Amino acid sequence: MVVLDPLFVPADAVDEAKAYMRIDHEDEDAVIGGLITTGIVQCEAFCALVLVARQASQRLNLVGGWQRLGATPVRAISQVTGFADTGPGFVLAVEHYALDIDQNGCGWFRLLAAAPVKRVEVSYQVGLADHWGASPAPIRQGIIRLVAHLHAHRDGADDIGPPAAVAALWRPWRRARLT
Repeated sequence: MVVLDPLFVPADAVDEAKAYMRIDHEDEDAVIGGLITTGIVQCEAFCALVLVARQASQRLNLVGGWQRLGATPVRAISQVTGFADTGPGFVLAVEHYALDIDQNGCGWFRLLAAAPVKRVEVSYQVGLADHWGASPAPIRQGIIRLVAHLHAHRDGADDIGPPAAVAALWRPWRRARLT
C-alpha cells in the first residue's frame, strides 16, 4: 500500500475556483478548499497519477525480481529502509538493491544481494507538477469544473452527476493499469 503525505490545497487553487464560480467573498473558502481536495483526489484516481508533488512511501515484501512502485509519476527515489524479522528498520546499503524510473514515470525496486531483510520500505517523491499552478491547464480546469458542480448541487435532487467535460479534460492524462 502506498502512503502519501497529506495533500495541501494552496490559496491560488481556491482563488482560481472562486473566480470560475464568481464568488468574491471569503465565507466559503474552507468549503471550496475541501471540494478542491475532493476534486484532486478524484482526478488522481481517474488518471492513476499523483497531480501535485509530495512524498510517498511503500512497503514491499521481497518476492524476487523487479517490483513496481504503486504511485506515479515518480520524480526521485530517496531511501530504502530494510526490516528484519524483529527490531527497528535500518537504511539498506545501496549495493543490496537496484532502482529505476522508466520513461513513463514508473518507479521500480529490485533486491540484488542477499540482505538480512524480510521486507523493505521505499521512500520516494511523486507528482506530475511541482505545485498547483504548474499542473496542466486541462487538469486544473477539470478539477475546477468538478468543484463548481459539487458546490452548486450540494446534494440537490437535481444532481445528475458531474459534467462530461470533466472526464474529457482529464482523459489525455489517464493511465491504464493492468493488475
